[in-house]
Amino acid sequence: MGLKVYINGQLYDKADAKISVYDHGLLYGDGVFEGLRSYGGKVFRLREHLDRLWKSAKAICLKIPMTMDEMTQAVNDTIKVNNIQDGYVRLVITRGSGTLGLDPNRCSDPQVIIIADSITLYPAEFYEKGLQIVTVSTIRNHPAALSPRIKSLNYLNNILAKIEGMQAGCVEALMLNHNGEVAECTGDNIFLVRDGELLTPPVDSGILEGITRDAVMELAREAGITVKEKTLTRHDVYIADECFLTGSAAEVIPVVKVDTREIGDGNPGPMTLDLTRRFRELTRR
Repeated sequence: MGLKVYINGQLYDKADAKISVYDHGLLYGDGVFEGLRSYGGKVFRLREHLDRLWKSAKAICLKIPMTMDEMTQAVNDTIKVNNIQDGYVRLVITRGSGTLGLDPNRCSDPQVIIIADSITLYPAEFYEKGLQIVTVSTIRNHPAALSPRIKSLNYLNNILAKIEGMQAGCVEALMLNHNGEVAECTGDNIFLVRDGELLTPPVDSGILEGITRDAVMELAREAGITVKEKTLTRHDVYIADECFLTGSAAEVIPVVKVDTREIGDGNPGPMTLDLTRRFRELTRR
């Protein structure tokens, strides 16, 4: 049986899952989304993802045409019908079909799309040996232009940074904010370890408040590790004892080089490995 895609209460074969070419999600990137992980057929922190989705939608004046409980049921039903155990769920809300103009009031019927599929992870060797990343010149969206806290369908900022990183031979790239401070990577949050403390940029540095980020900070505090959300610069990255990234798809992945500079001893560090183990235990209970 082929994959089924949920659109507005109906399940369609993947080949027949379509929306209008006049949808403002396509024409202008006008919409919001979430990327979620499922483990053993259950979505990890679904309520937290939905809370963030509703906040993103509210921030762009987009009303989601169903309740959070109805969305929860729809996500779970889509996973079940596709027999997804350990997989990935993409939840998309578009503004809906409209005219060839920016006016969102001319759009009708926001589209609710749920795609449940298998997950493509970084290669295993990256988790074992660590990533090399590079700082790119493409800065994170200025919060006065488009808040990075909105997980919108307009991902060109991240995509341009991703292209720049890939052209430098790296699969992930570090983005700075408009003040030249460390923000986040193109699809992941960043953490540093220094003198036994766990450091990560605060939300007001221009980052998406990651669900996996929050989970890792909780796990670290439970383990007695001091966690600080503080403004960081590239200098802090270069002198860190350890570095790792977090994200729904990436989970927890070590970084061993930034801008060709070796982090720590050039191997995944003990705190990174410990938090990776704790996160895997949390998600695979």
